[in-house]
Amino acid sequence: MNELPSRPRVLLRHLHRVMAGPGSAEERLQKVVRLIAQNMVAEVCSVYLVRAGDILELFATEGLNPEAVHRTRLRIGEGLVGLVAETGMPLRLQDAPAHPRFVFRPETGEEPYHGFIGVPILHAGRVVGVLVVQNVAPRRYSDEEEETLQTIAMVLAELIASGQLVAREEMLPAPGTAEAAVTLDGEPLAAGIGMGAAVVHEGSIRVERYVAEDIEAEHRRLEDALTALRAEVDRLVHNPEIGMGAEQRDILEAYKMFAYDRGWQERLRTAIDAGLTAEAAVERVTLDHRARLEASQDPYLRARFHDLEDLSRRLMRLLTGRTTRRRLDGDTILIARNMGPAELLEYDLAHVKGIVLEEGAATAHVAILARSLAIPMIGQVAGARELISEGDQLVVDALAGHVLLRPQEDVRELYVQAIAAREQEQEAYYQERALESRTRDGVAIDLLINAGLASDVAALARTGAQGIGLFRTEFQFMLRATLPRLNAQRELYAMVLEESGDKPVHFRTLDLGGDKIVPFLPHEREPNPAMGWRAIRLALDRPALLRYQLRALMQAAAGRELRIMFPMVATAAEFRTARRVLEREKRRFQRLGLALPARILVGAMLEVPSLFFELEDILGELDFLSVGTNDLTQFLFAADRANPRIARRYDPLSPAMLRFLRGVLTKAEQARVPVTVCGELAGRPLDALALIGLGVRRLSMSPSAVGPMRRLIRSLELARFENFMLQALTAGEQSLRAELRNFARDHGIPLPEGLDFG
Repeated sequence: MNELPSRPRVLLRHLHRVMAGPGSAEERLQKVVRLIAQNMVAEVCSVYLVRAGDILELFATEGLNPEAVHRTRLRIGEGLVGLVAETGMPLRLQDAPAHPRFVFRPETGEEPYHGFIGVPILHAGRVVGVLVVQNVAPRRYSDEEEETLQTIAMVLAELIASGQLVAREEMLPAPGTAEAAVTLDGEPLAAGIGMGAAVVHEGSIRVERYVAEDIEAEHRRLEDALTALRAEVDRLVHNPEIGMGAEQRDILEAYKMFAYDRGWQERLRTAIDAGLTAEAAVERVTLDHRARLEASQDPYLRARFHDLEDLSRRLMRLLTGRTTRRRLDGDTILIARNMGPAELLEYDLAHVKGIVLEEGAATAHVAILARSLAIPMIGQVAGARELISEGDQLVVDALAGHVLLRPQEDVRELYVQAIAAREQEQEAYYQERALESRTRDGVAIDLLINAGLASDVAALARTGAQGIGLFRTEFQFMLRATLPRLNAQRELYAMVLEESGDKPVHFRTLDLGGDKIVPFLPHEREPNPAMGWRAIRLALDRPALLRYQLRALMQAAAGRELRIMFPMVATAAEFRTARRVLEREKRRFQRLGLALPARILVGAMLEVPSLFFELEDILGELDFLSVGTNDLTQFLFAADRANPRIARRYDPLSPAMLRFLRGVLTKAEQARVPVTVCGELAGRPLDALALIGLGVRRLSMSPSAVGPMRRLIRSLELARFENFMLQALTAGEQSLRAELRNFARDHGIPLPEGLDFG
C-alpha cells in the first residue's frame, strides 16, 4: 500500500490529544490553532465561527492580535473569510491584499500577511465556521496542505456542533422555527397530496473517532464493510419481495454499479492512509464529492451524487454496526436532505404518504422511483431538516409545491376534504372511462397519454385513454450507468406494446442531451443546452445509437404495428436522414430473414419553428405529426422556460402562438396527415380547450388529465366555440386566457381549478 507523507498523520494525532485533553472548549481551540501554525510553518492560524445573524466572529488565533478575539466580526460574504463562508469552498491566495474582496481590519494587526488559505468548517451541510492560515511572504499552498486543513476542519466541526463554543440554536437559521404554522415552498418532483407525521430520515452518522490508531486495522474494517455493502445491495436488487417493475430494477442496477466503483473505494483507502479511521475516511470522501458537485452545473452528475451519498450512509452504518431498516407507525412524511432509491425502498411504503427533500431533482433516481410508486415528493425545500422536527404534522401539496408545517386544524381539515374529494373525483373519472370523448355536436376528440416507464402503461386501462401519444424512450437510458443492451431495450418496448393491446403507441426516439445527461455519451457544458446538441441532432451524429434503438423497436414489434417519431426536427433534411437510417435497418432485417413489424408508421415532432416553413416538403413522407408545445413555446418566443424571470412572460394562449398552431393544422389537413399535440398545453384544460377550437383532434397528456378532459369535451358544443375562437384570434388581445375562461363559465364547461395537469 502506498505510504503518503507522514506530516498530516502526525498533526492529526497531536490534534486528537489536544481535543481530548483538559481545559475549556475555547482553550482547546486556542491550542489547536497554535498547533496548526507550528506544523504548517505559518505565522497565523485563526478560526472564525458563525454567530446568529450570519456573522463571522474571530474565536481563536495564533499570530493576530489576541485582543481581536470576539471583537473582530464580519458579515458572511465580507472579506476573504466571508467569501469562504459564502461559497463553502476553499480559497488559496499568494497575495491576499491584492484580491478585490480583501478587507483590512486594523484591530487584528494582519497588514503584513500576504499568503492566505481558508477552508470552510462544515456541519450537516452548512458552513459553521472558517479555518484560516496566513504567511507574511507570498506562498503557494499545496493541494496536500489544503486537504490537511479540510480534514482538521471536519474534526473542528464536531467540537462546534457540541454547543460548547456557540449555542446550538445559533447554528440554525433564525426566524421561522416558532410553533406557529409555517408554509415552506419547493419544487414538485412527484405529483400528489399527502398528509402524515414527519419522520426525519437518518442522515450522516456522527464520527466518534477520527484519528486511526492502527492503519492496517482500519483497512481491514473498511474491506469487511465494503464486502457487506456489496452483498446488501445485491440482495436488494434481486429481492423478489420488492415486486418492482422493470424501471425500478433499472434504477437499482445503476445504483449497484456505484457500490462496485473502484475509484470510490480507492479514495476511501487513500484517506485511511492519511491517518483517518474508516468512518472518518467515508465522511471525508463524501464531503469532497459534495463540494465538487455542488459547484457543478451538470444535472446528471448532481443527481447521481445522491446515490453515492446513500451508499456512503450505508457503509457508515455497517462500520458502526447500526441497523438499516426503520419501522413506521401510521401515515408518514419522510424528511431528508437527500435520499437514494435503495433508502426509500427500505421503508414500509404502505405508510409513506409523502417525501420532502432539501435538495433533489426531477432526474434523480429517487424522484423517478417516487413517481412510479405514486408517492408525492417535493424537493428544493430550504432548511427542511432544521425547521421540521420528528413527529410534526405535515401536508405535502406536490401539486402546488408547498409543504405545510404544523398546519392549523381548519387547514388540515380542508386538505382532508381535498384529498377525499380528489379520490372521489378520480373514482368518478374511472367510472366514466368507457364514455366517448365526443363533443355535444358529435365531434370525436382522441385522448391519449404520455408515458416513459413500463408502469405508466397501466394508466390506459385506468383512464380509458385511446393509446399512448408519446412514449419517452430516454427514461430507460437515464436510469442506467451504461448503455442499455439491445435485449433490454427490446424487452421494454415489447412489454409496452403487449400491455397496450390494440391501442397505438407512439415511440419517440431518444431525446437525450440538454438537461438529460447520460454517462456513456460525451458531454460538454453548453451555454444554451436546450438549443444545443440534443435529440435528433445527437442521434444523427451518433447513428449507431439510433440504429440500435430502431433495431430494438422493430424486433419488439415483429408482426404488429410500430409507430416511431423523431424529436426536435428542425429541417426536412434531418427528417429524411433519420428516415434513411430506418430504411437501412428494414433492409437489414429482410436480408437476415428477421420478422418485421406488420406496418411501420413514421412521424416527426414539430418543436422547432423552422420546420413549419418546410412542412410541405415532408408532409407526403409523414404518417403523422406531433407538436411538442413545451419546446415550441420557448423557441417561438425566444424565452427560456427554465428562467424564472421570463418563464411565464409569454402566454401560449397569445394570438402569435395560436395562429402558428393554426397554420400547422391547415398544412397538415391539406395533406391529410393527422396531428397530435403532446406538450403541456394538451393537458391543461383551458389551453386544451383553445387547441380544440383551433382544430386539434388528438391530444396526448399525463394520465391524471384524461378524466377532466373527457368531461370538458362532452360538455362542449364545438361549432359555437369554433366561431368564438375565429373572432377572438382577430381581436388582437395579448392573451385569450380571460376570454376563454369567460366563455367556459358562460357555457357550463368545467375547468378544474388549482390543478396543473400538464
